[in-house]
Amino acid sequence: MSTTRRNSSPASDAAPSVARPRFPVGAVLADRLDDTAVVDVAVRLAAARGAPLLLIAVMPPPLPRVKSVCPDSAAARAVLGRAMPRLAGAGVAHQAAVFHRPAVRGGGRLHAAKALLDTSVSHGCSLLVVSRSGPAGLDACTVMEAAAIRGGPFVHAASPAPWAPPAVPRRGR
Repeated sequence: MSTTRRNSSPASDAAPSVARPRFPVGAVLADRLDDTAVVDVAVRLAAARGAPLLLIAVMPPPLPRVKSVCPDSAAARAVLGRAMPRLAGAGVAHQAAVFHRPAVRGGGRLHAAKALLDTSVSHGCSLLVVSRSGPAGLDACTVMEAAAIRGGPFVHAASPAPWAPPAVPRRGR
């Protein structure tokens, strides 16, 4: 009687490994001095996760009858300009997105933060880095509160760089 045996090594019985999708880490850039701290924190988190970086440029409300700004426009590139030197040496993949602040002021205190969260979730972000001293309605505390009410994504607060007075060279006597 002849029988054939199947090779039953543990490696052949294991299910094939499935690559997990890498959700981008979002960095909210509002054309402020704090943007460098936000980018530094976001790059560290993205590199640790092996995830790409989503740079969200915060733009003013669009004017009536004016086409909205796209990520490749000069206005968006001006906001994202502070981030590019920091990304050059990091080796982290990145893409850009634009968020227009809501024009309506009567939407409530969390209106802009919820709209920012909608933008980040539409791009697949699971983590969002926001400045503690961001613009009104888009600071880290407000965005964290909106994320808690909405149910995600996780918001990380980046502390601004401490201010130091410019150094004045001293004359030798």
